[in-house]
Amino acid sequence: MAIEIRPLCDALGAEVIGADLTNPLSGEDVKAVEEAFFDHHLLCFRSDPLEPSDFARVARYFGEPQLQLIRTQRHGEAPEVSVLDSTYKSADDKPDDLTRVRLSGWHTDDSYFETPAKATMLQSIVIPDAGGQTKFCNTRKAYEDLPDEKKAQIGRLKAVHGYDTERASGRPKKRTQQEIDETPEVIHPLVRTHEDTGCKSLYFNANRTDRIIDWARDESDAVLDEVYSQIIKPANQYHHEWRVGDLLLWDNRCLVHAVNVDYPVGQKRLHQRILLKGSRPV
Repeated sequence: MAIEIRPLCDALGAEVIGADLTNPLSGEDVKAVEEAFFDHHLLCFRSDPLEPSDFARVARYFGEPQLQLIRTQRHGEAPEVSVLDSTYKSADDKPDDLTRVRLSGWHTDDSYFETPAKATMLQSIVIPDAGGQTKFCNTRKAYEDLPDEKKAQIGRLKAVHGYDTERASGRPKKRTQQEIDETPEVIHPLVRTHEDTGCKSLYFNANRTDRIIDWARDESDAVLDEVYSQIIKPANQYHHEWRVGDLLLWDNRCLVHAVNVDYPVGQKRLHQRILLKGSRPV
């Protein structure tokens, strides 16, 4: 069966139809999928949950896996696979103010590294009855919709990314001393150029971008708030309703994502994830 690419919405995303991930993909199919990835930034494969070894095999069609920072989330038999359990195990785990849940903040994976992951592959294993959607924003579209004078202004700016920032309302997972040592603050451009397409995108992470270098905090916050508002406009968004086994591959260089964390207490929400190595943003 020939692969079919079906767009999911105008802003971003496409479903890949006709790809059996339990068997090796042909070179022709991999090329078609890669082209669709660059065009749509996010791809959805409908599948049954894969064994970690098969999940890793699929990831290698699109890049080289990198290890998750937090060691306790690495899968014991396939360490490049991380196991993400976001279940509310008790009522105390679900705050009244859901913005305090870290997953609810708009972010791009691993921007606190000097060379962040270029892409993320995430597959649902168990999902709750309601809520838990993963939302995406197209930061390339957000940049392209800016007036030329604003592009010129922010195109010269660089920002500090850290494992945490006072600007985020939710706190991240705690790190060991080794993990702290591996994650010093880094500096990235506020507008990055995609190394595969040459297109520019806003590069901002509400959970990690702390400040514009050499700017006063109030002035920096004003610009970052403006960038944030531009990114999350409804016209830039796609919300994914998970089915068990759905496998998403998305481009961290031109997308940010967040989770609707309003799902029932005690209902399991479990995914497996692989991050693909990227290059330093420029």
